[in-house]
Amino acid sequence: MRENGNGAAAMSDPKFDEPRIALNRIYTKAGDKGETHLAGGQRVAKDSLRIECYGTVDELNAFVGMACVSAAEAEAVPQLAGILRRVQHELFNLGSILATRPEDVHPKQARITPAEIEQLEKEIDQANAELQPLRSFVLPGGSRLNTELHACRTICRRAERAAVRFSREEQIPPEAVQYLNRLGDAFFVWSRWVNHVLGVQEVLWEPNQAASGKIGS
Repeated sequence: MRENGNGAAAMSDPKFDEPRIALNRIYTKAGDKGETHLAGGQRVAKDSLRIECYGTVDELNAFVGMACVSAAEAEAVPQLAGILRRVQHELFNLGSILATRPEDVHPKQARITPAEIEQLEKEIDQANAELQPLRSFVLPGGSRLNTELHACRTICRRAERAAVRFSREEQIPPEAVQYLNRLGDAFFVWSRWVNHVLGVQEVLWEPNQAASGKIGS
């Protein structure tokens, strides 16, 4: 196996290692002093950029789970539920690599690869091909699933910003930022697509709907 940019051996077998954990106790009191441990066992402050980065990815995963449930309940978009469930696994893979210092990465440790990014690009193009070009910015609304996907989009952008800040301090795989960037785009397109499929009108931004715009009308 050859070495990649993180010092970890590139995988000849694309399959990742299965998790090997046993969560018998939920609270350990080990974090009472404001520190937590990384995958390699190192103790770091809970407000460090690394923890902020993969913590935001974890937050995003929770919101994707909500959107996944809503998509499964909406009979018109069952395929989106499967996509969002896959994204949840990908986000956990991303969190795994962000929680690990480069020198501790194992060759078959879960991570984001170019395949995940390429798949998102295909799905963005497929959904966007069904939509009319935008003539105004859109606001979250029209359907619950639309608003949940917009919430995912904004949290994803925050995770992306955190990853960019973190990358200035420590080396992280470039696929991490690339994936979050594409995923934010995907959430935007999917939010529009679900309203289109559900037959719900998009909520367009109208500047003069503000209180100041109604003065004198």
